[in-house]
Order: sequence, then structure tokens, then C-alpha cells
Amino acid sequence: MAVRQKTASSKSEIRKGGSEIQPAKGKLGIMIPGMGAVATTFVAGVEAVRKGFARPIGSLTQMGTIRLGKRTDNNSPAIKNFVPLAKLSDLVFTGWDIFEDDMYTAASKAGVLERDLLQQVKPFLTSIKPRKAVFDRSYVRKLDGPNLKKGKNKMELAQQVREDIREFKKSSGADRLVTIWCGSTETFLQPTQAHKDVQSFEKAMMKNDQNVAPSMIYCYASLMEGVPFANGAPNLTADLPAMLELSRKNEAPICGKDFKTGQTLMKTILAPGFKARLLGVSGWYSTNILGNRDGEVLDDPGSFKTKEESKLGVLEHILQPALYPELYKNIFHKVRINYYPPRGDNKEGWDNIDIFGWLGYPMQIKVDFLCRDSILAAPIVLDLVLFLDLAKRSSELSGLGIQEWLSFYFKSPMTIPGLYPEHDLFIQSMKLKNTLRHLRGEELITHLGLEYYD
Repeated sequence: MAVRQKTASSKSEIRKGGSEIQPAKGKLGIMIPGMGAVATTFVAGVEAVRKGFARPIGSLTQMGTIRLGKRTDNNSPAIKNFVPLAKLSDLVFTGWDIFEDDMYTAASKAGVLERDLLQQVKPFLTSIKPRKAVFDRSYVRKLDGPNLKKGKNKMELAQQVREDIREFKKSSGADRLVTIWCGSTETFLQPTQAHKDVQSFEKAMMKNDQNVAPSMIYCYASLMEGVPFANGAPNLTADLPAMLELSRKNEAPICGKDFKTGQTLMKTILAPGFKARLLGVSGWYSTNILGNRDGEVLDDPGSFKTKEESKLGVLEHILQPALYPELYKNIFHKVRINYYPPRGDNKEGWDNIDIFGWLGYPMQIKVDFLCRDSILAAPIVLDLVLFLDLAKRSSELSGLGIQEWLSFYFKSPMTIPGLYPEHDLFIQSMKLKNTLRHLRGEELITHLGLEYYD
């Protein structure tokens, strides 16, 4: 039986039970604070796909399908045909970085992509030069660079970023914009009075309060301009009452934190399986070696603390030790990240998992994941910018603030205060696809399946 395709209408519409979604007309501008390995791999990859000599493997928006109706209906259209997403041909790019390298030079130094591939997209990458960045070594101690903005206070720096946003929209001809943080992990911060609302945050910027990190300035500037913001690092950034207030007020969706790529991706795949089979876990020891800029930054204890907090919460929320104390209450969970320059962007994540089964008999699992960090992150960046743009054009999602349905892509998903995050990759996937079905007025999939046996 042929698969019946369902194509999104080019006009704004409200389907029965669905959401009004404005069409994806014109160009979509992608703005990236941090033009390092992840950003350059993403942009180079998009251009390679547009030129037709590479495939967008790992991207749900480009290669994924979504089942509609019963299994017997055999109706699974491509996601990019089911909801009105921006086309790759309509994407334009800019970014900020503390180094003056254009994207081709930055990609060459990052060493992720082969020289032959880079040569094929060199003219395009060379044309993307970084804007002066908001940066302070107090928050990322292992890096420094000359391409910096100057201002008497943080509010003035935020105004300069806002001017960059307006200028890029005008010069690029973009109709819509999305900002995605691909910068380094900042030192560990916790919410304070400076973050409790927009007014307090603005006062803190005027006073150069140390609780206002550079990533927050980019987030504030974007939201003030009505631009959706995604946070790919474990920094607080958008996960603050002030940013949620601003996001809702200006209908600029937000999501984060920390792209789910290597070791944590494996945890969110394996841990749900252990819980589903009610296998106990007594210990989970994780260590990583990484040699790129991210690895260097995480060699600083302050930045590592931020990353550690992001990674450690995964197992507790998936395994729910309060509900299953006999299986998970006493789990020993340890995470290590070691900077090892010879490995470059080719990270290795090694896990030792001590589990126990029937009658308490112990067993062990060893996982050695030799992954490419930026290769795993690049399709995440693509999906997030396209889905955030969709959310901005949706009458139902644009004013919500946090887009929890995008938790699938993050190590430490954002939720409203008081609501625990869902970390199970398979539940996250169902949440994402059911949100798309809901937006288009389609029946949600429950997998109950009893109707087939009536």
C-alpha cells in the first residue's frame, strides 16, 4: 500500500482541534553566539546538504516521519511535509565570537570536518564573519579573544546586541529570526534576586551585577526583539523567571538546556530500559575525554560544575528512586570529564554500569562510545531552530514561553517552576510528535491498540 502524504498548507489555517500556524514565508535568519566547532559544523553541513553532496543524517525535521491514525492506515508523512517548516534554502546565518576568524577558518581550526568537504563550501563559510562578542573571562576562564564589545555596563552591551539583531535582519532580508547559543559552558551560577523578574534583571545589568552572565545578555536582547532563543549549554541563561516573563510577554519561545549528544544520550536510552524491566542499578560511573574548545573550557572547575549539574540529574528523574527505592535509592552516580587535546572533537565516553536482577544477583554493563561531539550536535541545532520558528508562528505555542515539547534535544530540559523534567528519550520523542499532531488537529497516538482486536 502506498504511503499517503500529508502536506502542510501554504496559508494560515486552523484545523479542527488544531492551532493556527502562519506560513514559513521568506528567509529565516539564524543567529549563533559562539562560532566554534558546533556552529561551524552545523552551518557547513546545511550548505553541503543544500548543494546536494551530503545528507542531513540525524535530523528529525529533514529525515523523520510521523505516523497519523491507525497502523493499518499506513499513513506516515515526512515531518517537513506535515508541518510548515522553513526550507533549508531559506536559511541565512550570522554569529558572534571572541575570535575574528570567519566560519571557514574557524571550521578548519576546529578540525571536525574533512578538508575536501570544507573546500566545497569555502566561499559560503568565508562570507560569514563574526560580530564582536559579549564576553567576560570571569565566566569562562580558559578562553580569551580580541573580538569584544565594549560598554559602560551590561545594559549597554545588551543594546549593542539588539542593534546587531536589527542590522542582520535588515541586511540579510530575513523575515524571521531565531537565536541559538552554541557558546562555551559558563561558570556555575544559581538564580538570585537579580533574576526574579524583568525589572530586577534590567537593574542588575545597569549595575554590572556579577549574576548577569554574557549568555543572559544574548538571551535578553533576543527576547526583547521578539526572537526565539535556544540554549545549547548547561548555563542558566534562559532558565530564569525574568526570561520566562519576557518570553511570554513578547511571544518569543525559549528552550534548553545543554544539547543531548554523547554520553547523556546513551543514558536516556539505556536507563528507561532498565526501569521498564525493573532491573536495579547500584552504580553508574561515567568518564569522558575530549580535546576541543569545550573540553578546554570544562577543564575549569567552575565550568565543569555547571556541566556536572546538567549531567547528574538525568538518572534520578528517569529512574525515580522515590517510587522504586529497592532498585534505585542507593545508586552511586559519578561523572568525570577530562581534557585530552590529542582527541580533538572525537570525544570518548566510557560508562561502567553495575546492575542487579532476580534475587539481587549482580551484573555489569560496559559502554564505550567513541563519538564525534559536533557531528551529533549539528542536527540538533538544525531541528531546534526550525521547530522554534514553527512555535513562534503557532498561535498556541508562541505565548507559552518554555517549549517543553523540545526536551528531546536537551540534557537538562527546561520546565515551568515546580514541574520535574522528563528525561526518558522515548517519552520525549512521543511528547514531540504528539505536539506536532496536536498542532495539526490530528488524533494523538497512545499505542493502546485495543481497537485492532475488537
